[in-house]
Amino acid sequence: MPQLSLHSPIGDLTLSEEGDHIVALDWGWGRDQTPSYLLQSAVDQMQAYFDGTLTEFDLRLAPAGTGYRRRVWAELLKIPFGQVRTYGEIAQAAGGSARSVGGANAANPIPILIPCHRVVSGAGIGGYSGGEGIHTKRYLLELEQDRGRFML
Repeated sequence: MPQLSLHSPIGDLTLSEEGDHIVALDWGWGRDQTPSYLLQSAVDQMQAYFDGTLTEFDLRLAPAGTGYRRRVWAELLKIPFGQVRTYGEIAQAAGGSARSVGGANAANPIPILIPCHRVVSGAGIGGYSGGEGIHTKRYLLELEQDRGRFML
């Protein structure tokens, strides 16, 4: 599977491609570096996002998961840049419970691009399983807040 890595403010990230779609974003530097047009475009867009010049990704994504998880992830993609939704709101749209939405978020194979960091609990920020956990989620939310659009 072709992969390409980038340095970011939240650590090294590796994007993976399969069948002309991004299928994964993992923390850490990938062993194999196989540039392709899609992976280079994804790296460029990620860098623009972290630089503050991109608010919407334009990439073909194909996350592997159950039908329910894919419904949750489709709802996450509808959350506009700089806004948040609660686990309960996503559950109302996708079905299930706030807890099952949390499980789907934790299993998200393409974080940031599928913005699970924009989902918060009704009582606060909630959890995050990527990078350094809650510190990474807070960084991503503040990154968007710094652009003057974040509404918590």
